Amino acid sequence: MEVHLTAALTPCAGKCSTVFGDSVCRGCRRFSHEVIHWNRYSLEEQKLIWQRLDSQLDQILLPLVQIRDEQALDEFLRSQQVRLLENASQGRKIYHALRICQRNPACHERAGLSVASEHVQKTWQLFEQRIYSLAVASFELAWLRAAQFGETAAETSL
Repeated sequence: MEVHLTAALTPCAGKCSTVFGDSVCRGCRRFSHEVIHWNRYSLEEQKLIWQRLDSQLDQILLPLVQIRDEQALDEFLRSQQVRLLENASQGRKIYHALRICQRNPACHERAGLSVASEHVQKTWQLFEQRIYSLAVASFELAWLRAAQFGETAAETSL
């Protein structure tokens, strides 16, 4: 009996910067500890991380790039063998299509997005700047909240 294993779906974009000391990965925008512990997290913990990442993609990409044809976008992603969670956000779909098209601008027509081929690179660069800034701000906010929680807990124990 032949067994086929399917690799677990991760947010990894294949260009991890946490190995160079970044607190937030420039590829997938997970926090460094999330990258390190991903395989130890429960499905519920992974789901929460996916939701945060998708929410950030929606926040940046939905105002930046409109979907011209939803069906064409879904077919394009299938044809490119992009694996998505069942409940992937619109921003996640746009992200994958834009990522593919910035490497190959000729495919933008099939992707179902309303971005002209001459604007794909510029749109991708703008997206990368904005999404990384948002991810870093999210990381810093999480650490500020953790620090506040620690101070409150210490005051309570006095």
